Amino acid sequence: MTLTEIQAGDVFLEGGTPGHAIVVLDMAQNPKTGEKLFILAQGYTPAQDIHILENEDNGEGNPWYSTAFEGKLKSPEWTFTREQLYRFTD
Repeated sequence: MTLTEIQAGDVFLEGGTPGHAIVVLDMAQNPKTGEKLFILAQGYTPAQDIHILENEDNGEGNPWYSTAFEGKLKSPEWTFTREQLYRFTD
């Protein structure tokens, strides 16, 4: 899957011990430029809560990530590659 196909419900997944997953909660698109943005969320074990991640590279308190990120996707605690984007299908 490519980042141009990303949609809410997709997951960035780091396998292993410990592994980690962050989920794409929502998408937005700038009607003038076509840029696609997304919001990420994560939880921890035990799964008692979930919280929206802040994009530290995009200003304090800003949760939006661009699909045009370069290299690796840097969340506050984990780093993912484009190849770690998955979608659950039937």
